[in-house]
Amino acid sequence: MKDNTNKLESLKNKIEVKHMVSLIIILLAIIAVLATWIYQKQTQLTQTAENQYNMAFFELVDYVQNVETYLAKSTISSTPEHGAETLTNLWREANLAQVYLSRLPIESSELEKTAKFLNQVSDYSYSLSRKNIYNEQLTQEDLDNLEKLHNYSLELENTLNQLSTDMNEGRISWGELTKKGNIAFAQEVSNISKSSFSNLEENFHEYSGLIYDGAFSEHITSAEKKGLTGENIDQDKAKEIAKKFIGEDKVQEITLASKSENTSMVTYDFNAKINGEPDSNLVISVSEKGGHIVFMNYNRNIEAESVTQERADEIGKEFLNSHGFPNMKETYYLKESGIVTINYAYEQDGVTIYPDLVKLKIALDNGEIMGIETTGYLNSHEERNIGEVKISKEKAKESLNKKLDIKSENLAIIPTEWKTEVLCWEFKGKVNDTDFLVYINANTGKEEDILVIVNTPNGTLTH
Repeated sequence: MKDNTNKLESLKNKIEVKHMVSLIIILLAIIAVLATWIYQKQTQLTQTAENQYNMAFFELVDYVQNVETYLAKSTISSTPEHGAETLTNLWREANLAQVYLSRLPIESSELEKTAKFLNQVSDYSYSLSRKNIYNEQLTQEDLDNLEKLHNYSLELENTLNQLSTDMNEGRISWGELTKKGNIAFAQEVSNISKSSFSNLEENFHEYSGLIYDGAFSEHITSAEKKGLTGENIDQDKAKEIAKKFIGEDKVQEITLASKSENTSMVTYDFNAKINGEPDSNLVISVSEKGGHIVFMNYNRNIEAESVTQERADEIGKEFLNSHGFPNMKETYYLKESGIVTINYAYEQDGVTIYPDLVKLKIALDNGEIMGIETTGYLNSHEERNIGEVKISKEKAKESLNKKLDIKSENLAIIPTEWKTEVLCWEFKGKVNDTDFLVYINANTGKEEDILVIVNTPNGTLTH
C-alpha cells in the first residue's frame, strides 16, 4: 500500500514538473513573440522617423536653394513691381525653409544660426517689399545688403549640399543624432562638412553685424534687455526685494517656488501669504539681473466699488513713480469684477513710447495694487534719441481719410511686427460710430498702422 502511495506521489510530481516546464516554455514563447513584435514595431517607427527627417532635410535644402535664387534676382530687379513680387516670393520661401528646419531632431550652434538667418531674411524681404509696394526704388544700401545676404546664402546652400552628401553616403543617421545631439553632429559629419560649417561660423560674425533700417536691424538681432539694468542678485536678495515690494507688514510668509532659467529673462519666483487673507496666494517674480519686479499677482474678494476710474489712474501713476517708473501715461484699461487693469506707457518729451509698457491691476474698493507686469518696459526702456520730425502734423493729416473726425493728435513711438520702432503721428478719431487710432510715419508720411478702439462698459481696448 505504501509503495502504491509513493508511486502516485512520484507520478504527481512528474506531472507537475511537466506542467511547469510547459508553462515556462509557453511563457518564453510569448515573451519571444512580444519581443519580436516590439523590435519590429520599434524598427518600423525608427524607419518612419528617419524617413520624415530625411524628407524635412531635403525640403530644407530645396527651400534654401530657392532663397538663394530669389536673393540673386532681388539684386538686379529694375522695377518696383517686379521687385515686390521677387521679395514676396523670397519672404515665402524663407518662411517655409524655417518650418522644415524646425522639424530636424538636432540642435547645434550652426543650425541655430541658420534659423536666425532665415528668420531675418524673411523679415527683411518683407520690409523691402513694402517699399516696392509704395512704388519706391530700393536704395544702393538696400541692394548692397541683399548682395551680402546672397553671398551668405550661397555658402549656406553649399554647406547643406555637403551635408546631404554625408547623408546619402550613410555617414549621418538621424537616429544617432537624436540620441547624441551636438556630439554626434560633430563626430559624424565629414571633414568637408565640418570645414563648411566652420566657414559659416566665421562669416556669420560679419553678417550678423549688418545694421538695417527695418526688419533686419540690430534691434532684432540683439538679445539685450535695455531696461534690465544692474548686477546679478542671489535668491536671498530677491526675496528681500519681493517682500519690500509687497509691503513687509503685509507678508505673513514667503517661499521660493522656482528659479525660471529657460526663458529670455531669468527670474526668482516666489509664493506669498498675505496677513488677514488666509486663502491668499500671491505670486511674484524678481529678475536675477538687477532685481527688477517682473510680475506680481494676487486675488481677493472685492467689496463695493468706491474708487473712480480717474482716481485709479492717478493711484497707478503715483505707485509707478514711487517704484522707479517715472513719467508713465495711462492708455487703455479694462474693468472686471471690481478690478481695473490699466496699461501705462512711458512718456518722453511729450512723445508716448508704447513699447515701454507696464500693466497694473488695481482694486476699486480701496485702490490697492494687486498686480503688475513690466516685461515690455524691461525689454525696451531707454532714453530715445527722438530726433527731428520731418513730416509736420498738418502734412500728416493729408494722408488721413477725409471722413475721420479727429479728436486728438500726438507724437508716439510704436513697435512694429519686426520688433523695431517707428516715430508716428497718432491721430485718434471717429468715423460714424467707430473710433480709430491712425498712425502716420513722422519721417516718411506713410500710414504705418490703424487700430480700432473698442469702447465697452468695462473699458477701452484696441484691435
